[in-house]
Amino acid sequence: MAGAVLLLAAFLAAGHLSAAKKSHDAAVARNLNVFNALVKELEMNYVDTIRTDEAFQAAIDALLSTVDPYTEYFSSDDAENLSRLATGQYGGIGSFIMERDSFTYISGPFEGSPAAEAGLLPGDRILRIDSIDAKGMRSDKVSKALRGQPGTKLNLRVWRPYTDLRGSSDSILDFTIERRKLSTPSVPYWTFDSVNGIGYVRLTTYIDRSPAEVQEALEAFKAKGDALKGVVLDLSANGGGLVESAVDIVGFFVPKGTEVLRTRGRAGSADRVYRTSRTPILPDVPLAVIIDGGSASSSEITAGSLQDLDRAVLVGTRSFGKGLVQGTRALPYDSYLKVTTGKYYIPSGRLIQAIDYSHRNPDGSVARVPDSLTNVFRTKGGREVRDGGGLTPDIKVDNENTTRLLYELVRGNFIFDFANRYVAAHPEKPDMEREMVTDEVYSEFKASIDPVKLKYDKVGNNLIERLDTILKDEGFMNDSVRQQLEVLGKLLVHDLDADLDAYRGQIAPFLAGELADRYYFERGRSAQNRLNSKAYAAAVEALKQKDPLAATRPKKK
Repeated sequence: MAGAVLLLAAFLAAGHLSAAKKSHDAAVARNLNVFNALVKELEMNYVDTIRTDEAFQAAIDALLSTVDPYTEYFSSDDAENLSRLATGQYGGIGSFIMERDSFTYISGPFEGSPAAEAGLLPGDRILRIDSIDAKGMRSDKVSKALRGQPGTKLNLRVWRPYTDLRGSSDSILDFTIERRKLSTPSVPYWTFDSVNGIGYVRLTTYIDRSPAEVQEALEAFKAKGDALKGVVLDLSANGGGLVESAVDIVGFFVPKGTEVLRTRGRAGSADRVYRTSRTPILPDVPLAVIIDGGSASSSEITAGSLQDLDRAVLVGTRSFGKGLVQGTRALPYDSYLKVTTGKYYIPSGRLIQAIDYSHRNPDGSVARVPDSLTNVFRTKGGREVRDGGGLTPDIKVDNENTTRLLYELVRGNFIFDFANRYVAAHPEKPDMEREMVTDEVYSEFKASIDPVKLKYDKVGNNLIERLDTILKDEGFMNDSVRQQLEVLGKLLVHDLDADLDAYRGQIAPFLAGELADRYYFERGRSAQNRLNSKAYAAAVEALKQKDPLAATRPKKK
């Protein structure tokens, strides 16, 4: 009897699901028919010509806004961007650019790129691209003009600052640059810290070449023999990329055939188990992984699986929390859809997705999963870990909150401009592996800041102005109140020189990164970031311990 009841319940449930699917499919078909008819009516009867491309792009954007931000439409014009996500390759001159003062500037050529070889420098203001006047062009338009088929040439005119410091009087420069197929490395820097016996690898993204680039570093560390005491894999600010590359990189540290993750989706084709397929390079060397709020997707797969397998100690701050997997689907006319096809679950069985996009607030907004609603899972060795809200590091290294002074220095390009001027006056390269911001350099930086242009007291001034207006409107203003307001205004003025000294610990690393980038490109910036990283220092200390995970293991009863 019980079996019959269960069978009937299953039959009714299946019938309910089937009916719900039919209803959903009917609603989709009905809305498509309505939309198709609406377009036809507008095309035939609207008084003016419809801007079709703009209208359809707006419709696509509106539809995709109801799902998650990782599901994206790529038109045929954007196909190169989709390819670049997977391969890191594109055709162009190889440079970061930035928009500023109605112009676009070179903010940093890539090492070995046509832009670098031609002699373009950070701070160069782009005046003309071939016959196109670049003034007022948005940076995305400039980027599109700079890119193109490998082998084609472009003529670039720039205005260069601080040419007098370089011994030249000509600040208008012309370049003819041949575009090439470019590959941006995912490992811009790795090194062996001989003092501590620690190998350090900076991985910035996950593309098809990432495992080979990481492998090169690990093989070099392995050759150190007994001198190698541990490895630090830095995944801070790594937004992810290819899942397969993440699995391969985990395979360098764990036995062949180890399960790294499972994906589950609405369609059965999205269900898959990923296991390592290579013989590990360093299966027993102590390992630390640095994460932060910018570590997402594939970097969380690497860090999370290594944490669940008790193979690595995680150091830093909580990761972003992206537990979704995307795939690409071809659409008509050479367009593509990058669509979320499933969720991934790391070895402990947990899903680290921080936001449930299927449940939105009435205003359409979404929120992170509160810690109180997360669930406990267990690592291979029995340690407690939680789902939802990203990965919680085993060793927390909280970063200081960014002060408004640092924000204004970066936003106003004071650090960027000083680095350009300093390198123009000091062309000799300093040691990349030593701290570049000495007392002398920092003093020179402080002297370069114009307090009027910095507008550091803007908040206080605005507050006084608002208070002045309110007092007048409410009828409180008189000579006595005005005098008190002037006294208050003087109290709300910052001591810029003292604050620059007080917050040097925050400002100097940014300045060091910019200086190193001028001399050694991204390689130098990464080297300076390691020297100034509190997370790296904490990782080294953890790896010096006999058992880096000892403090997080469950106590024996």
